[in-house]
Amino acid sequence: MSDIEGILSGDRRALARAITLLESSRPDDEERAAALIESLGSTSRETWRLGISGAPGVGKSTFVEAFGLHALEQGKQVAVLAVDPSSTLGGGSILGDKTRMERLSRDPRAFIRPSPSGGELGGVARRTRDVITLVEAAGYDLVIVETVGVGQSETAVAALTDMFLLLLAPGAGDSLQGVKRGIMELADLILVNKADGALAETARHVVSDHRAALSLVRPHESFWTPRVEACSALTGEGLDAVWEVVGAYFEAASQHLAKKRRAQSASALREEVVRLATARLHADPERKALMARLEGELSASNISLRNAARRALDGG
Repeated sequence: MSDIEGILSGDRRALARAITLLESSRPDDEERAAALIESLGSTSRETWRLGISGAPGVGKSTFVEAFGLHALEQGKQVAVLAVDPSSTLGGGSILGDKTRMERLSRDPRAFIRPSPSGGELGGVARRTRDVITLVEAAGYDLVIVETVGVGQSETAVAALTDMFLLLLAPGAGDSLQGVKRGIMELADLILVNKADGALAETARHVVSDHRAALSLVRPHESFWTPRVEACSALTGEGLDAVWEVVGAYFEAASQHLAKKRRAQSASALREEVVRLATARLHADPERKALMARLEGELSASNISLRNAARRALDGG
């Protein structure tokens, strides 16, 4: 059985090998990976792509496992693409989400893949978009992308997924001032996690504050008004309500997802063109020498940044 046949039949080993191929930076592997993606085509099944972000310590992995298990009970096949910080030594994943989602990883209906961020901005790995294509082809109809953390450039996950969830924790500095407005404006659902025990009352106040704040923000989708809910991934309280909100979002978005995904693909194409152009610029010895000369001229203030960049692209 070829890897393509294995992926389409849901073979987890074939899927894992294909993802490893996608993550390789070797030129020959990149060509093989591109051919593999093209051979798969698009799935005709309805799939949900869910992006989840939040500050470190907010309980993202605990929530993803609890929500993933809940989704399995609802008949979904769940793939979790957990993007970990990269080791500065080996470049691999540091946190290892399979060990942090032990129950979910043991279920044959779930697939968890931790991937190193590779230093990429946006909290997602460079090939996350292609990996989503792979897991959907393998039969997973709920794809959860869990990002490294939250910050100025962590919102890239919203450009990869259909619905963006932002997790907050009560009493952990996630005040209205502590959450960047740009991220709030992108969120389709804000979840206040750890809403249990002594923090339950605090969580209610955080929910109330953020609901009031969101009422002043213009919704970024014509078909959806962002929600704020509280839950406890540890106790399971509130997960039913979260599932209902997610289901309501995809019901409301059903006539709009194709257009949204086309816009995301167009944006991804522009980013990939820039990446490839930059890679070719650095791979050409003559261009590298030209860049070194231009850097010297720029440092000496003998040329403007704009003209230096133009000469680098023009080749002289």
